[in-house]
Amino acid sequence: MKLTLVLPLTACALGAIGCASAGAADENDAGSAISPDSWYEDGQAALAARKAQKSNKKHAKNVILFIGDGMDPTTVAAARIFDGQSRGEDGEANLLSFEKFPNVAYSKTYTTDYQVADSAGTASAMLTGVKTRSGVLSISADAPRGDCAAALNAVAPTLAEIAKRAGLSVGVVSTAAITHATPGAVYAHSPDRDWADDSALPEDAKEAGCKDIAQQLIDFPYGDGIDVALGGGRRRFLPSTSADPETGNPGRRADGRDLTAEWVEKSDNHRYVWNKEELDAAPSSSKLLGLFEPSHLKLEMERAGDKAGEPSLADMTQKAIEVLSRNEDGYFLMVEAGRIDHAHHFGSARGALTETQQYAKAVARARAMTSAKDTLIIVTADHGHTLAFQGYPAKGNDILGLAAGKNDDGVYEPMNAAGDKKPYTTLVYANGPGSVFANGVDLSGGRPVPTEEDLSKPRYRQQALIPTGGETHGGQDVPVYASGPRAYLISGVFEQNYIFHVIADALELEE
Repeated sequence: MKLTLVLPLTACALGAIGCASAGAADENDAGSAISPDSWYEDGQAALAARKAQKSNKKHAKNVILFIGDGMDPTTVAAARIFDGQSRGEDGEANLLSFEKFPNVAYSKTYTTDYQVADSAGTASAMLTGVKTRSGVLSISADAPRGDCAAALNAVAPTLAEIAKRAGLSVGVVSTAAITHATPGAVYAHSPDRDWADDSALPEDAKEAGCKDIAQQLIDFPYGDGIDVALGGGRRRFLPSTSADPETGNPGRRADGRDLTAEWVEKSDNHRYVWNKEELDAAPSSSKLLGLFEPSHLKLEMERAGDKAGEPSLADMTQKAIEVLSRNEDGYFLMVEAGRIDHAHHFGSARGALTETQQYAKAVARARAMTSAKDTLIIVTADHGHTLAFQGYPAKGNDILGLAAGKNDDGVYEPMNAAGDKKPYTTLVYANGPGSVFANGVDLSGGRPVPTEEDLSKPRYRQQALIPTGGETHGGQDVPVYASGPRAYLISGVFEQNYIFHVIADALELEE
């Protein structure tokens, strides 16, 4: 039986799949203000938009891989609502920029030795095409973690290396230290993700011929080297005899090498910058290294207080594209929102959602600067976390507040848990430093109830169950969104290493 639509279609969804006119509803009466006709029309419009899609099977000139560290489905859903609510709009009907991409799939994140993985093993899978152990960078599972000699015989070529050999430009951007697990997997091979500088490298590893991760960035041997690298981690590149330009603290390197100086000495075209003003002034024709913090960049909600001035993830993404797009043969760029993960570990849902919001802005900036005709953009995560979206809060309730229903007058009222008869937040963690059973928590009066003042603090730690020093990763599958040439290959549920093969196929790279 075929249904016949008797109402005219709205234009809502024809330009963006998933658009809903529900966003125009009054939040004070969200359940009844939206007519059944409107929902039906939007569904038909979304269907029409999907049926009108045509798969782009052409070769991709450029590929941008966005990795939201720790951005699982729950984080995306909560960030979507947070993003809309932060603009005074209907958060539930909102869509983040990458949620408008036409192709969506799920990636399985386990590594060869862990059900719940880390960023090193997962990033390595996406960048080399083979699953490997947790804790290692771009080597196969044949080498145990920490075994230098074995690692030297288990090198797994990365997309960056293959792309450079093919004449493409390569860039890496992160809000974490540029030597951290995810960005490090782009250009380095290491049996231990913690070997960020030579002072962290064991003596036996040095004797066996292993190099620290920072050195591998500077000494990247393929083509004419990495074209642009932007992130944090200055201390890994500076000698212990040198003072950081922002903090005055010494660098970490024990070998006396100033890798930032070595970068500049490579050619007249190599440029090093360490603040936003210098980044903005750097010509797009340069080979660019930007290190904006001694360690990781500031959380977005604290970035305005940085005395030296830090670029946003969107700023860095824009500059990277400007540099890389000068290559007529194309480029590969990896962009990581590394601090989604760090905020989760801290137990700060506000921090994680704000970082995800900025990540979505960076994706939007990249899509606006490129064409879906020749640039494939893949947006995904490396692993999940233990954030839970719970209770029965009414539509329009503050996603970062107490779970609240509406009374007969349309006023939000916090709901009480059936067990202890106390209010609770919509977002909680399964474990973490905000555990109600953590050392020092006064349980004489039962579970503490967060106040509105508590919830408004930027670094408020959501309540959690299991007490851990830092909230842990989760083992759930993560979403993958794609737009551009051969994006149709992103569908279904697949192993994480498959992402490498889609990118290599789109760029028509051969190992």
